[in-house]
Amino acid sequence: MSQVRRVVVDTDTGIDDAHTLLYLAGRPDAEIVALTSVYGNCVEEDSTRNIGYVTRLLGLDVPIARGAAAPLKGDPRIAGHVHGGDGLGDRGYDRPLPEVTGETGAELLVRLAAERPGELDLLALGPLTNLALALRIDPELFTRYRSVVLMGGSGPYAEPGTLLMIDANVNNDPEAARAVFSAPRNELVMVGVNVTGGTILGEHAIAALGAAGTPRSRFASEILEAYLDFYQNEWGRRIIPLHDPLAAGILLDPSFATGWVDGPVNVVTDGFLSRARLMRTVNGLPPAFPYHPAPDTRVITQVDAARFVADFVEVLTQ
Repeated sequence: MSQVRRVVVDTDTGIDDAHTLLYLAGRPDAEIVALTSVYGNCVEEDSTRNIGYVTRLLGLDVPIARGAAAPLKGDPRIAGHVHGGDGLGDRGYDRPLPEVTGETGAELLVRLAAERPGELDLLALGPLTNLALALRIDPELFTRYRSVVLMGGSGPYAEPGTLLMIDANVNNDPEAARAVFSAPRNELVMVGVNVTGGTILGEHAIAALGAAGTPRSRFASEILEAYLDFYQNEWGRRIIPLHDPLAAGILLDPSFATGWVDGPVNVVTDGFLSRARLMRTVNGLPPAFPYHPAPDTRVITQVDAARFVADFVEVLTQ
């Protein structure tokens, strides 16, 4: 068995976040050591309630802290049209608020890193507001984590004429994302929509989740309906991308990433959307405009999607 990764998860607990927690809990080389909530897929209170529901399902007793309910500036964008009003597809689950530490999410991120420097990995699955607030407390925070892996960003500039899915986690709080990508770090890995959007859970895999019959697989299958309702409008098929689970997979097994570029990431806007971009074109050249220097981020550009999807299904159905 490979070395166990002890993971702190910052999550806006929607459907693929819940799948990610199931995946982490099922991997023998992962230990979830704490969870922090943030708005995004649902409001922050629902995110916390969903953390409580999933941890009870898993029999997991770890510190939970409530995090940011809104971005650093402006009002939150809530993706209820994707994840259902409650974040878990409106299945009617009993979701009482779990016991929390009394700290903010940012305070818990800082405390754990100070108590266990170099031991923990931070996995960020939602808007980066908690991480930015934590950096205000400790600007060297990311140097105290073994690694920081985030689901967000859009990779390098794409081939001309190519369109990408919305980079929702960055678009929900671009100011927080700027703080994250400019902060000192040991290792910061960006798993963006350029690779998650093509990592597809297809019809056969979805059927396998439903047929497995374990409490975890049944839950994973049940909450998919709202997600499938949304993504069928993208491809005309009831299939989904594994956004957040892929980030967890790469944290645990970097060989799922088959291509990457280390370089500066900036948050840029076209006036409508904000995206985190590696400041390189598809040909590896700098963009045709000035950009802000930043420490290198490992930007994932290619993945072994088939191998990851097979591992994800195996873990959730075992």
